Amino acid sequence: MTISILGCGWLGFPLAKSLLKKGFLVKGSTTTLEKISVMENAGIDAFHIALSEVEIVGEMDAFLSNSEILIIDIPPKLRGNSNENFVAKIQNLIPFIEKSSVEKVIFVSSTSVYSDAISIDLITEKTIPNPDTESGKQLLEAEKILQNNSNFRTTVIRFGGLIGEDRHPIKFLAGRENLENPEAPINLIHQLDCIGIITEILEKNCFGKTFNAVSPFHPTRKVYYSKKALELNLPLPKFDESKPSVGKIISSEKIETVLKYTFQKPEL
Repeated sequence: MTISILGCGWLGFPLAKSLLKKGFLVKGSTTTLEKISVMENAGIDAFHIALSEVEIVGEMDAFLSNSEILIIDIPPKLRGNSNENFVAKIQNLIPFIEKSSVEKVIFVSSTSVYSDAISIDLITEKTIPNPDTESGKQLLEAEKILQNNSNFRTTVIRFGGLIGEDRHPIKFLAGRENLENPEAPINLIHQLDCIGIITEILEKNCFGKTFNAVSPFHPTRKVYYSKKALELNLPLPKFDESKPSVGKIISSEKIETVLKYTFQKPEL
């Protein structure tokens, strides 16, 4: 079976290498020309493709040719001064999928489609999304565009905060002061579990679904990040205790029951 991975970045590249080991044929895209040879050396059929709001640059038809499954892993660039139209990017992609051999899509989304609440609600896939960030709003719209298209079946995975051996929020938070929401629960997931869950969806042929994907481990931000700072010998972050914390607990029970998935890094 051939799988195309649109966006071989921090998650997509190790995912591609993992799927190759399992016997899948993998095509991968990157916006960085220098990465083409790195991907090819790993056994990936590499393509230089860039999506914009007005066009797609690169051989998209060839990238999708003979692939049964497309994995879309291109996060919105909406932080800082960037205000791209991510929804337009996805809309530009749709005609290429429709005329290709792709029958199934996995869309990597985010738990940012759910708003934070002072009551620290338990969030399941039955919770109605109500995003309060521009990124969350555009991801939710992109989810709908893909899942409402009858030409292919889309499974959406809403990942929590992504961490890995080379990526952890404490490196950004260490030593900072007046951090908000000390009592808000964490909702993080390790790169290994992201890859494991996507693989399970592929192997169980579980399409047309929506999954929340967060490690079942929810200490407060203050407790968790203070502990991580001590473990890594970093300066402790300091939190603002004067305002009520807002947040949410994301449930991954559906992943554990429907996919029968066991988390590899349950306590992060």
